Amino acid sequence: MEATFWALVPPLLAIIISLITKEVNLSLFTGILVGALLLAGGNPFKTVETVFSIMADKVQGNMGVLIFIILLGMIVYLMNRSGATGRYAQWASRRIKGRRATLLSTMLLGIVAFVDDYFNCLTVGTVMRPIADRNRISREKLAYVIDSTAAPICIIAPISSWAAAVSSYIPEGSGIDGFSLFLKTIVFNYYTWFSLALIFITSLLTADFGKMRVYERAAAAGDKKAETAEEETQTEGKGRVIDLILPVAALIVFSIICMLYTGGLFSGDASGIGDAFANCDAISALAMGALFTVLFLAILYLPRKIVTPKVFLDGLVEGFKHMVPATLILVLAWTLGGICGAGYLDAGGFVSQFVSQNNISLNFVPVLFFLIALVLAFSTGTSWGTFAILIPIAVAVFQDEMTPLMIMTTAAVLGGGVCGDHLSPISDTTILSSTGAGCDHIKHVETQLPYGLLVAFMTALCYLLSGVLHVNVWLTLLIGVGGLLAFVVLTRIYYAKKA
Repeated sequence: MEATFWALVPPLLAIIISLITKEVNLSLFTGILVGALLLAGGNPFKTVETVFSIMADKVQGNMGVLIFIILLGMIVYLMNRSGATGRYAQWASRRIKGRRATLLSTMLLGIVAFVDDYFNCLTVGTVMRPIADRNRISREKLAYVIDSTAAPICIIAPISSWAAAVSSYIPEGSGIDGFSLFLKTIVFNYYTWFSLALIFITSLLTADFGKMRVYERAAAAGDKKAETAEEETQTEGKGRVIDLILPVAALIVFSIICMLYTGGLFSGDASGIGDAFANCDAISALAMGALFTVLFLAILYLPRKIVTPKVFLDGLVEGFKHMVPATLILVLAWTLGGICGAGYLDAGGFVSQFVSQNNISLNFVPVLFFLIALVLAFSTGTSWGTFAILIPIAVAVFQDEMTPLMIMTTAAVLGGGVCGDHLSPISDTTILSSTGAGCDHIKHVETQLPYGLLVAFMTALCYLLSGVLHVNVWLTLLIGVGGLLAFVVLTRIYYAKKA
């Protein structure tokens, strides 16, 4: 089918419906049906056939992600049943006191878990949720800190699944080393740095705005989630703090080892660790790492009678059940993305045509690509799909030459993809962040939106400064962070006067 503006209608419709009805499953399914109807020319039988065909293809292609999420659900549930999560919450509550310390600790843990955003969202949420509840931080704020740390830290970490993916999107005949280009984009990835800066600023000043402020004030006053934190972490197991720390550490270590294994380091196919990470199958590695961690839990818990064999086996089933809502949303989001993908409605093809048919000064290309990546990722719910579409175009625009402007444009694509991913209710990382934090998904989207838009505005402004006015990159970063700080301080003063 020829790529037209209609390719953007199903995802935009799904986003609008989700924001109005607060029902993400209904909105995703509506977008899927509308997209399938467009593809089938209105034929109802062909529509249903198209939905099932694309859904089956997407589930098969993302089976590693589903396996990883399910296994992680088992790990989380078993750690809860062991009593380790409750003990950790009690231990951490004596050391991490107050809202500021909790939020900054959540951010720090998100930075440490840099291997993959899926792993980051679910692991950090599991570990920090009881502590956030005890310190009366809303689940919405916790989800925002998790979401705005996970992808941004992964997209600037050389050793991560994102670095490997981005490196692979460089056209083979370009003569450009993908990993070297990725390293050079880090400093120009303004959206990432500004996202992390805004978390730090709002956490340090304990200042919020928009709907987030409403939820934070309710949590500080003692809403039901904070009041039931004790009840949520009470378990029958005999686990200690070490029984939570060791599995989390094991998951990180196993995941990294499996990435190196799938990248060919142990078989001799890779020339070194960097080459292994660049060529690894990150999703399969995460699934393998999670399975090894489940086996590690059995060895850690069963001989010491932390849990009984029956509780352990029941925990595997219950952990699976706990992840069913998240997996349902993911499957629907992937299906909608598939309908709008290449070979079907082809939203990316429409964007590519728009870019190629408009002759624009190269100095404006970074900010333009940032905005296009933002819209595309927001509409399709995938940052990786956005990278795959726009990075080859960015390389072609600069005729395969790694100029400073080309590096900046690639960084703008990466930042725009992450930004659209943050703002979109149909994004997988947005879904997993709300799941990890135990937060209503649409509430997470609504409360994060003003923060993401603020950072997006500052990012676009800074790409204009760097690209058009040729302002030094370090000065540009300073201006951006200063602008965010000024906004938060002025907003805090405004609310203080209003009160």
